[in-house]
Amino acid sequence: MSDEIEFEEEEFTTQFNGQTMLRILAQTKPHWKWVVGFLVTITFVAGLDSYFTFLRKQMIDVGITPGDTAALARIGVIYFVMIFFQAAGVFAFIYLAGVLGERVRYDLRKKTFEHLQDLSLTYYSKTPVGWIISRVTSDTVRIAELVTWGMLDVTWGAVSISTAFVFMLAINWQLALLVLLIIPVLLFVAVTFKQRIIVEFRRVRKINSKITGAYNENITGVRVVKALGREEENLREFGELTGEMYQAGFRAAWLSALFLPAVQIISAVAVGVIIFFGGSQVEQGGLTVGGLAAFISYVTFMLWPIQDLARVYAEMQQSIASAERVFSLIDAVPDVVDQPNAIDPGTISGDIRFDHVDFDYGDGKPVLTDFCLTIKHGEMIALVGPTGGGKSTIVNLLCRFYEPVKGAITIGGQDYRELTLHAIQSRIGMVLQTPHLFSGTVRENIRYGQLTATDEEIEASAKLAGAHDFIVTLEKGYDEPVGEGGNLLSTGQKQLISLARAVLAKPELFILDEATSSVDTLTEALIQRGVETLMKDRTTFVIAHRLSTIKRASRILVIEQGRIAEMGTHAELLRQRGHYYNLYTRQFRHDLSKEYNLFALTGAAVN
Repeated sequence: MSDEIEFEEEEFTTQFNGQTMLRILAQTKPHWKWVVGFLVTITFVAGLDSYFTFLRKQMIDVGITPGDTAALARIGVIYFVMIFFQAAGVFAFIYLAGVLGERVRYDLRKKTFEHLQDLSLTYYSKTPVGWIISRVTSDTVRIAELVTWGMLDVTWGAVSISTAFVFMLAINWQLALLVLLIIPVLLFVAVTFKQRIIVEFRRVRKINSKITGAYNENITGVRVVKALGREEENLREFGELTGEMYQAGFRAAWLSALFLPAVQIISAVAVGVIIFFGGSQVEQGGLTVGGLAAFISYVTFMLWPIQDLARVYAEMQQSIASAERVFSLIDAVPDVVDQPNAIDPGTISGDIRFDHVDFDYGDGKPVLTDFCLTIKHGEMIALVGPTGGGKSTIVNLLCRFYEPVKGAITIGGQDYRELTLHAIQSRIGMVLQTPHLFSGTVRENIRYGQLTATDEEIEASAKLAGAHDFIVTLEKGYDEPVGEGGNLLSTGQKQLISLARAVLAKPELFILDEATSSVDTLTEALIQRGVETLMKDRTTFVIAHRLSTIKRASRILVIEQGRIAEMGTHAELLRQRGHYYNLYTRQFRHDLSKEYNLFALTGAAVN
């Protein structure tokens, strides 16, 4: 999986994709006024840059050479006034481009985030989280930069070169045509160098990500490294990675160092040609001294626009690759969607039926085959069995995170595909084996599923879930921060808060997915009490690891290879002496063994 993330992160496209480029530009359509504004201002500023060179030519030819101080003063005033206009234009295009960039970035992130809410679990099971985050963050930034600063640089470069060429034509058309022959050479050299430099820097970043991963693995797994004596081998592998990075960095630095001198040499040759031919024309009277100076200034002046155009062209490939990844996310079609005439009946209370359900995760390997089950309203159904048997799949189908490949699931006699996703999922409460809390306070996490709940309702839910007693012992009580993912709390505390959150939401269907498998006996007892409170007059599904917690279930289903191997109450299944009996007695003996060993160890310590 990590290889997939890295490949997607470091992909570099060298092909210009016109359709993708048009779609990128389409992101600016809602903000066309800002686009027009900054394009007009940058065109004005670029035109002034060329005009200033022409004014300096006039200063020499009209003012300095003939000694006309009045003309020199007049041109000086014009120059001074134009400087103020240029400053205003620079402020305007930087401001407009900045605002446009933020708006495009906001729109893209909003589109991706909203679409992520609609995508099915299938997408998340196949797509690495890091890939998704990178699309929403760094890739949207690249797209926004291309349609703002990239477009700005292209406009400035194109206008600067074209206006400079117009002024050169006005001064001397023969020399202007000579300069025109040099521009393509400069562009070719600049684009070639920039592309190769970016490729090498991309390689450096790719290797750097590997080095970061190696650092992370060696630091977090330091105990395993030392226990297995892997220090020397890890150093060797790390040396290979740093060696690769050095070579890539060396090539990037070498090309970067070579680029500017190469452009300067070509420019120097161009200036030499201009001086040679221009000088002869000055002698013949076909060109003024100021005109020759202006030509030399225009040739050196065009170096920067050409370099900017080369840089934007090279970076455009990276932006197009980013856009293709962002658009692939936006274009992803959810596997589970509301049907056109889907309804919200206001409740999902009623009998639930799995009617000859087949299901696989798209790989052709069946998880459930001809699965049939009817659950009466208010029943507690426990699912047990080996890992991979299909227990979680049954729950996922029930929540409509996925839909049956064949067969149907009905709620209250109605095919649940005729109901909206919100109608089903908003009335389900889940407590998972590894509960997820969001950054914020305890109070905010309990209120997460019921935003209109009062503080009194939150505390009442926490008391029913058995969470209130530990919450009030925290330094800030219900306002205690839980940390990212709840990492400031223990697993048991997170379970209790998750249970309180489910209680507050008042679900009509309750699902407990191995919620007590990672907690101690005392916390398990608290969770069990909260669960019993929540299960009253509600249909409940429990995926159980500790079989002692499901003795009171209405029915226990042993799920093996996508089928119901056994079904009955705890007592009935024990009398059958089948799969459940073997599972229960094996776990019972294991628990007794642990208790005996603990007792023996304690006794030895006392003696």
